[in-house]
Amino acid sequence: MNNQVSAFLAAHNFVNHVDVLTVAQAILFDMRKGLKKEGADEDMIRTFCNPPEKSAKNQSVIVIDAGGTNFRSCLVTFDDAGLPSISEMEKTRMPGVERELSRKEFFEQIATNLEHLKNKADRIGFCFSYPMEIQEDGDGVLLGFSKEVKAPEVVGAKIGECLKAALAEHGWNSIKRITLCNDTVAALLAGAACAADGDRYSSNIGFILGTGMNAAYLQPDCDCCKIKKQIIVCESGKFLKVNRSDFDIAFDKTTVKPGTFFLEKLCSGAYLGPVSWFALQTAAKEGLFSDKVNEAILKLEGLTLIEMDKFLHHPYDKECLLGKLLCDCGSDDDADKIFQILDAIAERSARYSAAILTACAIQTGEGKNAAKPICILCDGTTFFKTYKVRERVYGYLDEVLTRQLGIYWNIVACDNDITLGAAISGLID
Repeated sequence: MNNQVSAFLAAHNFVNHVDVLTVAQAILFDMRKGLKKEGADEDMIRTFCNPPEKSAKNQSVIVIDAGGTNFRSCLVTFDDAGLPSISEMEKTRMPGVERELSRKEFFEQIATNLEHLKNKADRIGFCFSYPMEIQEDGDGVLLGFSKEVKAPEVVGAKIGECLKAALAEHGWNSIKRITLCNDTVAALLAGAACAADGDRYSSNIGFILGTGMNAAYLQPDCDCCKIKKQIIVCESGKFLKVNRSDFDIAFDKTTVKPGTFFLEKLCSGAYLGPVSWFALQTAAKEGLFSDKVNEAILKLEGLTLIEMDKFLHHPYDKECLLGKLLCDCGSDDDADKIFQILDAIAERSARYSAAILTACAIQTGEGKNAAKPICILCDGTTFFKTYKVRERVYGYLDEVLTRQLGIYWNIVACDNDITLGAAISGLID
């Protein structure tokens, strides 16, 4: 790395190469505290469900996927061979993203979004990608919103119960069951359901790295934690014991909930662009680049992950915000320095993501037979599209999990994974 960039990052407490196993051990310690309900950062939410042993057949379920900026809804039908088909898919904005909503307004907007599916099934699988306390009846009590959703009155509400009431007001027939699940649970269930006939997995993990970030894993029976085998949602993004740079701290102060979700703010797509902007602004104020580039960067009003990622993939692309800036007034040295800073932020996301997966894999207690690895279903555009994140996660897992710890794993993906997993959850009694 350019010596000036290294010095700049170090001066602002940006640790460029965190040790994956060390971070994983810290996360794992917190996870185990959470399972024992001993005041951990992560919620370690019990779901009271496991992947079903048999696939659903001749059944339909309404699926809702609410998370990030989008709200999706559709009908999933399993035929007599257990093969799913998706119909009547619609996408709109997530309630509470554009403006603050009351509890009544929030559920009224959801009911309105579901009008096209009215009375087409009597079960709903609701993938609600925010921290919840799952109830034994499948409902979920919201613990708090992330991803900048503004509906504070919904916190503490039973999501399924409130939605049932809103649907009844819209003239729906009786709904037998609304099952709430996190997107990581949906990913885990989809990974379990999509295994090929010739594959056998010893356990399952679901991992999301998109607008937000979280993980779920299959917890074995544990007497010390007084817990039976079930899927556990970690709420990994709430882990606080991470190194934060000056840029992270400055950006955190501008968010809806400063002082929370430290790990998520180091990794996920909602935050990588803004943190990069704070880093570049600081570098420009300190004169790290040429005079004209310093001046141009200080005029930038913000930076999105999309623009950050465009630059990392094609630094001299004039259709890219930073690429055009450099082509207009910068040098190769300026391009190199900007690239090194942004790449360090993307690489840090990959290392922390690998640490989360390492902790979850260890906690499953499985993966010790190479022919029966742990199935990890990953989802999210940040994981799959952000510059070298996926490749780096693979590399760190291979080094730490397989070479150092002797734990075998396989990362998989399947089409419509969250929709399929939410549908499966909706049919679990």
